[in-house]
Amino acid sequence: MGYIWLLVEKTRYAYYNINYHLVWIPKSPGKVLVGQIKADLETAIREIAEKLGVKVESLDVQPDHIQLLASAPPRYSPANLINAFKGASSHRLRNKYPYLKSLPSMWTKTYYVGTVDTVSAEAIKLYLEECQGT
Repeated sequence: MGYIWLLVEKTRYAYYNINYHLVWIPKSPGKVLVGQIKADLETAIREIAEKLGVKVESLDVQPDHIQLLASAPPRYSPANLINAFKGASSHRLRNKYPYLKSLPSMWTKTYYVGTVDTVSAEAIKLYLEECQGT
């Protein structure tokens, strides 16, 4: 029974193992998440996660989409998480890159969310790392 505690996170009041696979895309057609924008977006997502108390298990920013595998405390619904990441990252990027303000919005309204268990979380993480060549 003791080994199970290695697989969970904890807050002051709860032990949990809640992992989400989140994917969202930019509203702009084409490949916009490249170069310094990509680097700034990765930094922003990690800082937002830290502020929320969310553990980033894996992050993959591609030119036309973002995939995030995150472990989140039970106080956040998937909709809360995606809205926090999309809203705060949009604000940061649009303030730093004024030409992005010409877009009606940074991200589309849609997103994908899936829950994953510990085994599949590790499999997704390995897959993303392999795709990134790290």
